[in-house]
Amino acid sequence: MKLDQLDGILAFVTVAQKRSFTAAAAHLEVSAPAVSQAVRTLETRLGVRLFNRTTRSVGLTEAGERFFARAAPALADLNEATADLDDFRDRPAGTLRLTLPRIAAELLRPTLTGFLSAYPQIRLDLSMDDHLVDIVEAGFDAGIRLGESVQRDMVGVPLTREERSVIVGAPGYFARIPPPQTIEDLQQHTCVRYRFLSSGVVYRWELLRDGKMIEAEIDGPITVNDGDFMKSLALDGVGLVYTLESLVAPQLERGELVPVLQDCCPTWPGFYFYYPSRKQLPAKLRCFIDYWRENRLG
Repeated sequence: MKLDQLDGILAFVTVAQKRSFTAAAAHLEVSAPAVSQAVRTLETRLGVRLFNRTTRSVGLTEAGERFFARAAPALADLNEATADLDDFRDRPAGTLRLTLPRIAAELLRPTLTGFLSAYPQIRLDLSMDDHLVDIVEAGFDAGIRLGESVQRDMVGVPLTREERSVIVGAPGYFARIPPPQTIEDLQQHTCVRYRFLSSGVVYRWELLRDGKMIEAEIDGPITVNDGDFMKSLALDGVGLVYTLESLVAPQLERGELVPVLQDCCPTWPGFYFYYPSRKQLPAKLRCFIDYWRENRLG
């Protein structure tokens, strides 16, 4: 193997995982032509075509599938071997790649400035995605999801206490329309709907009726895909919003938002860090988890 052949293998594995030269280039922080050239050079040296390329898609050839099955785990082992060297450095270093839903990003935000100041040699690469991501295949170090979503083959570390859902509206809104008394009453209210950015699916409010979970398909004149904007709409009196209590706790305490149908709002296991099972946790991830535990709010 030539010294620069590893660049081609890294480019190949990343393109295969992302199914796109452009996405692979963004992940590797290089240009798309550079990735394409690295893969072409690798194919020339191996003497086989690894990808079937069209103007709209990229797919592995049979040879590419076989090579990816061996190369991807080997590259992951190499990355893990590099991460193991963190214990020999004075300070943890490197890029920590995390996938997390947009709503969880708000929970992390208050501690990020302090963490980056405490660990200046660590770079954070945060990918906000409501879709459940295969962190191994996508090349992330760890993810954050509600506890019920964490796969059983992952190691889960509690990030928050239990999370309670709430339906909230502004006092000005309730001055115009009386608060709902039943789930059915929501049909008479202006509700702000949330659309998942990754799947395009509109979220159905998960509520309790007689102690049993139901999914209520809520109608409303406005649909958004951003939690902050959704909260702003509630504060402006546009309508009712379904969210997590921890994300609107200051507004509830100040009386800027009012909860309704509290008996119908379920409690969830809370958010977890999760990462692949391995003998040793990378130092950059370990210090991130420890910092959160020591400095989280609430």
